[in-house]
Amino acid sequence: MRRPSVRRLAVPLLAIGMLAPALAACSDEPADLVIYSGRNEDLVEPLLEKLEKELDANVEVRYGDSAELAAQILEEGDKTEAGLFFSQDAGALGALSKEGRLKPLPQSTLDKVDEAYRGSGGDWTGVSGRVRVLAYHPGKVATPPDSVHDLTGPEWKGRIGIAPNNASFQAFVTGMRVLEGDDATRDWLKGLKANSPKTYESNIDVLEGVDSGEVSVGLINHYYWYEKAAEEGEDKLTAKLHFLPGGDPGALVNVAGVGLLKGAGKKEGEYAQQAADFLLGKEAQTYFAEETKEYPLAAGVAPEEGLPSLDSLEAPQIDLGKLDSLKETLAMLQEVGLV
Repeated sequence: MRRPSVRRLAVPLLAIGMLAPALAACSDEPADLVIYSGRNEDLVEPLLEKLEKELDANVEVRYGDSAELAAQILEEGDKTEAGLFFSQDAGALGALSKEGRLKPLPQSTLDKVDEAYRGSGGDWTGVSGRVRVLAYHPGKVATPPDSVHDLTGPEWKGRIGIAPNNASFQAFVTGMRVLEGDDATRDWLKGLKANSPKTYESNIDVLEGVDSGEVSVGLINHYYWYEKAAEEGEDKLTAKLHFLPGGDPGALVNVAGVGLLKGAGKKEGEYAQQAADFLLGKEAQTYFAEETKEYPLAAGVAPEEGLPSLDSLEAPQIDLGKLDSLKETLAMLQEVGLV
């Protein structure tokens, strides 16, 4: 008989290790698998409940920010209680890979995902993808620009919406640093800052700013538009999306992904491997396509109707594991005054 689930836990960041004894004490029995999840609980909890049933195991999920959870894992080392890290972005997985904290994945798992969306060291894999896009108000923009570099032009002064404190914006800036170098990226950020962009807390807020006409264009992830269209009806949305061509850094395809953590016991490691394969299976991939409106990366599942295929996108070619220098990106954003 399947044992009762332990409760999901949203743990204050950088306090997971200190709280671990108390958390274990409040559970009826120890977890078979502990997952550190940088993915938002509202997005993935239903899927992780399905995972728990599939494993027929006691699964505990601790939610937090991906970058800070990665830092926590590095601090815990082999003493970490987690067997699986479910990251919001590739950079946090890349940081753990660089420090040797991830176990190699079986080739059978790696082969489920195109090599562009998994770690070059074979120790993490993407499970779903998202594309950076330009949202624009068609009543204010006749022809949207084809590059984020165009947004530093004087015609865009006061017309741009961004969410500089958001992890996806910072990952995009990190991608630009990898692709074009620090000097070029700093210059672009200074030009953007000079155009007095309106700053928002989240991608959703940026999209709403574009939709209402508060700003003319905004930098977001594609799936926020598709989620809003599914909730309210596409005909209710004024904002449109432009997928940037030509390998532009503003067209970065980032992934949410998983890695198996060193330090886990044999049995928990087995559950972690099963969890990774579940997330690459048809049920989970269909969930990403239909519920979160992301790009499924495995199991032959097609993306949401209306989304261009990944193969058709002109995304920049980048080793996603190199998106690990978030601290340097944050320092640059602070230097130019965007955060």
